[in-house]
Amino acid sequence: MLVFEYKLKGKTEQFNRIDEAIRTGQFIRNNCLKFWQENRGTTKNDLQKYCAVLAGNPEFPWAKKLNSQARQAHADRAWSAVSMFFNNCKENKPGKKGYPKFKKNSHSVEYKATGWKLSEDRKRLTLTDGFNAGTFKLKGSRDLHFYQPKQIKRVRIVKRADGYYAQFLLDVKRTETISYTGSQVGIDVGLTSFYTDSNGHKVDNPRHLRSSEGRLKRLSKRMSRRYRNPNKGKKGEQMSKTKEKQSKRFHKARIQVARKHLDISRQRKDFVVKLARNVIQSNDLVAYENLQVRNMVKNHKLAKSISDASWSMFREWVEYFAKLFGRVVVAVPPHYTSQNCSHCGQIVKKSLSVRTYSCPACRTVLDRDKNAAINILMKALEILEIYTVGQTEIYAQGQLDLCLIGASLSGKSAGKTSHGKN
Repeated sequence: MLVFEYKLKGKTEQFNRIDEAIRTGQFIRNNCLKFWQENRGTTKNDLQKYCAVLAGNPEFPWAKKLNSQARQAHADRAWSAVSMFFNNCKENKPGKKGYPKFKKNSHSVEYKATGWKLSEDRKRLTLTDGFNAGTFKLKGSRDLHFYQPKQIKRVRIVKRADGYYAQFLLDVKRTETISYTGSQVGIDVGLTSFYTDSNGHKVDNPRHLRSSEGRLKRLSKRMSRRYRNPNKGKKGEQMSKTKEKQSKRFHKARIQVARKHLDISRQRKDFVVKLARNVIQSNDLVAYENLQVRNMVKNHKLAKSISDASWSMFREWVEYFAKLFGRVVVAVPPHYTSQNCSHCGQIVKKSLSVRTYSCPACRTVLDRDKNAAINILMKALEILEIYTVGQTEIYAQGQLDLCLIGASLSGKSAGKTSHGKN
């Protein structure tokens, strides 16, 4: 599945109608979720049928304006949240199971095969549902002429801080072949350096949020000064429940803050995608830690830095490019990767402030992150059962088309890594 994104060019009235369609899609999704809560044993097909009931209800005349398949797409969104909750319960996932919640501020509306139309030159998009948003010019670098209209399975209109975008979901199986390099690498992610591999190579952490934090604080302060508080200066009085209408200057400052956050997220994604592609193309086997980032950000002293490093996004793109290029990636348990000696296996406990690993048994002195990266690679080779004393080679492309997530080690190594802290 490929996703091509284009920016929409149109008039303000057209975008206001898109906003109405987005709010209607949110209304459909929330009502489907409420129907599931009130009727035990509801299935996905029941939610699809309930969309027609909402469209035929005279109390909700706006629901009928949204395309019928678009209403079904938002019912699918509600069922996706429900099914994810059920799966987490069946798997006994630790922590919260993700009970479905009602949406308050949706930013997208999704169409299936109908409700939209492309021009012959594939440069204009027309929304043909009851909101009559009209025709928009598509601005982007991708060319849709290489694909048939039947391959476009869905069209999603997304609202962002800097405008509106159209995403085309294409039913295309993408594969690429590259030559083998004969190299394997283990990766240890961190905060000082974004990652350190088993060869000692380090990639600096760009810290996109930290570097833009000064500008972001100034914009946030400007937005706070322009906020109108109806009870400001009135001591002892109860806060009013009705919100005062904000000025245009406030909304201008609010959009500036949102655009700055959007720029930071785009910088982070651009860095991660390019780095993940380079790692996969340069190695036949890539090993990394199976970190539970959701639990790690509970440490409030490191939560901002961990989120800014975007380890989870990096892992997702590494796995994506591994499938694309036919590489092997292995996620290993993170226990004791920093405490074990990569040469003799001796456990030497140390705090995070100690950045050099020194083994008293074999006198090995290494950078702490490099030692952890070597341990990660060794664990991955044990998982794949191809680790030997000498060098290891991967011979045939496609033989190890695997993404081993959280695989357990066997034998003696499993006992060493069964518990403990990194």
